[in-house]
Amino acid sequence: MEEQRTPRSPAWGGPPQWWRHGPPGWGRSEDEERRARWPWRSTLLLTVFVFVGSGFASQAQEGERASLDLFARALLLVGCGLLLWRQRQPVLVAFGTAAAAMLYLGAGYPYGPVFLTVALGCFSAIVAGHRRAAWTAVGMLWAGHVLVAHWLYRWLPPSGDTPADWGQELVVATWIVAIVALSELVRVRREQWARDRAERAQAARRRADEERLRMARELHDVLAHSISVINVQAGVGLALLDSDPEQARTALTTIKAASKEALGEVRQVLDTLRAPGDAPRAPAPGLDRLPELVEQAGRAGLTVEIQGEAPKLSPGTDLAAFRIVQEALTNVVRHSGSRHARVLVDSTGGALRLRIDDDGPATGADAGGSGNGLAGMRERAAALGGTIEAGPRDDGGYRVLAELPLKAKEAR
Repeated sequence: MEEQRTPRSPAWGGPPQWWRHGPPGWGRSEDEERRARWPWRSTLLLTVFVFVGSGFASQAQEGERASLDLFARALLLVGCGLLLWRQRQPVLVAFGTAAAAMLYLGAGYPYGPVFLTVALGCFSAIVAGHRRAAWTAVGMLWAGHVLVAHWLYRWLPPSGDTPADWGQELVVATWIVAIVALSELVRVRREQWARDRAERAQAARRRADEERLRMARELHDVLAHSISVINVQAGVGLALLDSDPEQARTALTTIKAASKEALGEVRQVLDTLRAPGDAPRAPAPGLDRLPELVEQAGRAGLTVEIQGEAPKLSPGTDLAAFRIVQEALTNVVRHSGSRHARVLVDSTGGALRLRIDDDGPATGADAGGSGNGLAGMRERAAALGGTIEAGPRDDGGYRVLAELPLKAKEAR
């Protein structure tokens, strides 16, 4: 059995899927962010790490910095506890953690993992889009540290403290720049993920609109032809019901056959709404069904002459060609006084040409159509890179001329 490739598999030849589109939950709206779960687990783990790490740091810096007391542990707990609100109030958390760390360092307590609370708070603020607030918070922390380490240390614990080395300030500044840079990278990547999600959603809506339009065209073409036949034959049946019952019976038989044909084609169109991946129950109609179309037109009193043979076509082009001929013949039944039509099929020159002629004249009668037939034909042709020309002929008839590329670039 062939190994199934997952989105994280390197066999895809690119970065993992989560890196392209973002980890789950990162595309949530602002309202969904407010309803997000409290980050209890990560905050608790960080709190334990900060307390344990600060204890080791206090032992390592014993004699140089003040020992941890109740106030120091309270400041550590406040800084860690604020992180519970980092997804809901990122600005407050950024300034709160920076202030708690500043008080902690100003009181002379040992350096240690207290900076992690500030790093995570500012990281959350930048990722959420509050860049200036996060930069201001870390800038205030660094400026406060410089004041304490090089000026205010004379009046602050521990007693006998000396000014810090400027190289230490360079290390602190480097760490701050690294945290900000990493946060900005994640923010930019998150915005890109959001744009990608929006574009995919827009593309999905566009595909849905195109599918609805295609379904509307299919249903129009199927129903317009059959209902036109039914309309004509119903008129014949009503007119001959008393004078020629046998002819009226023939008209009713034609109505029954046309309605059955319409139901079958409508069912076939609606089958495409079933679960994706299911094969259609019947193949889509193509030019190979022109004889059936001629027979249906004949039942409506229209004689159709077919000239030329259709080449082998792709399914999309074949369906579009069949629907164009069907709609053109339907318009002859509806609007033309002629009971004779000619269909010419020509495939020379790398294009399929369909010419449908009738000898007119126009009757001006309305056979129940929607008036969208010609627009639907043009949409079908345009979707395949083809054209439709329709209009009266000089000799009084009417002509529809369609040209479709044999190698149409169909939508995938």
